Amino acid sequence: MLNRNNVLIGLLLGIVVPVFGYFFIDSIFNLLDQLGIMDPDGFSFTWRERTTSLLAICMNLIPFQLYKTKRYDQSMRGLIFPTLIMVFYWVYYFQDVFFLD
Repeated sequence: MLNRNNVLIGLLLGIVVPVFGYFFIDSIFNLLDQLGIMDPDGFSFTWRERTTSLLAICMNLIPFQLYKTKRYDQSMRGLIFPTLIMVFYWVYYFQDVFFLD
């Protein structure tokens, strides 16, 4: 199913990969906190949320690269739309952190 050159497959992967990626990366951060390797008090209030969500969005690069090597242009196109929407929402959601008055 994932080996098809289809926009719908790309759209689905563009949504599913960051959602699972967010939970995976968040569980890694929780594990590092529990082991005492990473101290959450040393960072800003929204650092962890910003970083986790950005890394989850960037996980779309993995299927994008796989589709690029197979030259599945339609699947790549479907993957880009949800990624761009998530990036625009990420910038909008954290705009007060980045764009100080």
